[in-house]
Amino acid sequence: MRYYDMTYTSGVIAVREKFLLKEKILRFCEVSAEDAFRSLLESGFGGGAEVTTNVYEYENLIAVEERRLDEFIREYAPTEAEKAYLLSPRDFHNAKALLKAAYLGTDASRLLASEGLIEIAKLSTCIEEKDFTPLKELNAYLGGACEDGAALLAENPSGAKLGEIFENAQYQYLWNLVKRKPTLKKLLVAKADMNNILIALRAGDVERAKEKYLPVGKLDKSTLEKLFLEDKGKAVEAFADTPYAEFVKVCLEAAEKRLPMTEAERRVASYDVEFFNDRKYELEKEDPFLYYVYRRKTENANVRIVFACLLAGMSEHEIKKRLRRCKE
Repeated sequence: MRYYDMTYTSGVIAVREKFLLKEKILRFCEVSAEDAFRSLLESGFGGGAEVTTNVYEYENLIAVEERRLDEFIREYAPTEAEKAYLLSPRDFHNAKALLKAAYLGTDASRLLASEGLIEIAKLSTCIEEKDFTPLKELNAYLGGACEDGAALLAENPSGAKLGEIFENAQYQYLWNLVKRKPTLKKLLVAKADMNNILIALRAGDVERAKEKYLPVGKLDKSTLEKLFLEDKGKAVEAFADTPYAEFVKVCLEAAEKRLPMTEAERRVASYDVEFFNDRKYELEKEDPFLYYVYRRKTENANVRIVFACLLAGMSEHEIKKRLRRCKE
């Protein structure tokens, strides 16, 4: 495959950046769904009125933008590592969905994401035939997860355990992928650490948390055990020397009040784009490519949040609370 010089790719990005919605997202929250949708169409998002003029079909516009972004990633990824990092998680998601659907005898189509690096038809064939060798040749971690998942469903069916198998394999694959990619490595480690904090608190006890642990981040199991200290102040203090002290505080406050960890989840979802926002004047090598991709991903997610909430009649304040953060 041909890889473009980053100077050329940066020029392409400079043109595409003009079509980012940026502060328009916040303005959408302040008006009616119909007025916001009219502005969205005028911006050309997702092909605009040529795709749909029905506010209830806003997902059609998002789908167009997601396809465009996939095409951009496939065409302009600086190396195979960036392309695989961004697209391969869908292979794990789709394989898990197909495996579960095959076991239940249901249609997987509504559960599937768009294609990653491996064609969905190929994943489906391997799972139907219970022959995971072709998948192992393409991605040993994915093939192994399919094999382990199939064995689990045959012996002791558990949707939660199946999810753990695929999530663990995905993180191990990505870790192997980014060893020589400092930026991607930082992103992966931080996401693993934050997810391990969430996993531990949702597990509810130390032993279950250890079983679900993602072996990629910098926080080891003994550090995560401190989340279960009776004194929540001391639990937060235990993470004072890590980048996650505020994140842990938010998680523990939600856990203590028995509330969903919505704010923590939003922080995890916003992490990638905020990582680059904080360094946007110091971007090097493949960073401009990744920064653009994560801004576009964030905008697509925020458009979905805005219109789902507007159509549900939610207030401006409630909608803005749900948005993924993306300072410009």
